[in-house]
Amino acid sequence: QVQLVESGGGSVQAGGSLRLSCVTSGNIGIIKYMGWFRQAPGKEREGVAIIDNLGDTNYADSMKGRFTISQDNTKKILSLQMNSLKPEDTAMFYCAADSRRLSLRQFLDGDFLYRGQGTQVTVSS
Repeated sequence: QVQLVESGGGSVQAGGSLRLSCVTSGNIGIIKYMGWFRQAPGKEREGVAIIDNLGDTNYADSMKGRFTISQDNTKKILSLQMNSLKPEDTAMFYCAADSRRLSLRQFLDGDFLYRGQGTQVTVSS
């Protein structure tokens, strides 16, 4: 089992920045991918960013150039730097991990095996 605990959410005005963090514990040796997905009220779950064991990253199109995913050397702390935030970024953000070989579709759908409790991000106009 893998445990994930997020922090860093909050409220900002449009154009502002937030940095989310996620502490990973448990059987982290089985993890192949870590990432973030989000879900706004009444909307489908949406993949945000992903990083694999080689450090390769991928982002959903609407996040490219604004969000940056990173991981510390121990691979126990995952971060998401979010800049130029927009009101449409308002959602619950979840840290996630997976031991499977994920497809692009699974990532974009936010389909991860493990996830944290989530942290709320609210962007006002």
